[in-house]
Formats: sequence, C-alpha cells, structure tokens
Amino acid sequence: VFSSESGFWQIMLGLFMHNIPVFILIGILLISWKHEIVGGITFILAGILYFILVLITAIKTGFEWYYLAWVIQISGIAFLIGILFLINWFRKKKFR
Repeated sequence: VFSSESGFWQIMLGLFMHNIPVFILIGILLISWKHEIVGGITFILAGILYFILVLITAIKTGFEWYYLAWVIQISGIAFLIGILFLINWFRKKKFR
C-alpha cells in the first residue's frame, strides 16, 4: 500500500481494499446485534477460515513461529466473539 511511487488516491484505494473484510464483519456485527445466531455462526466460521488460510500459507512457504501468534490473535478473537453471541442466543432462547 505504501510505496514511494503511489499517489494519494492509489494509497486510499489500497487501504480500502485491505479493509474490505473489516467492513464485511462490521455489517455482520450490526445484523448480529438483533440476531445473535448469525453472529455466532459467522464469527466462528470467519475464525476457521482465517486459520485455514494461515495453515495453507504455512504449508506453502514453511512454518514460521509468528504464524501461531497471528492465528491466536485474529482467530481467537473471532472465536471468542462467536461464542459470546451463541451464549447470549442460548440464554435468550432459554428465557423465552
């Protein structure tokens, strides 16, 4: 994204492209605020998808120790958010 030849709009486009997954997850978060099951399933699947993508990269390029830190930081948070949504969904369902 940041290179000396890039102009302002090229940098802005690059930043936008790198943040598309964030915008998608924000949209899912807004939907999940009312429908917790959507958030639970989606965030857990996002964590699994990221884990698989890092695993494929590790197999192709050779395992580096920092891949484990990436997976824990990104997938772990996604799993935690998904589990919290599912817990809330089960508790609401139980009290209805």
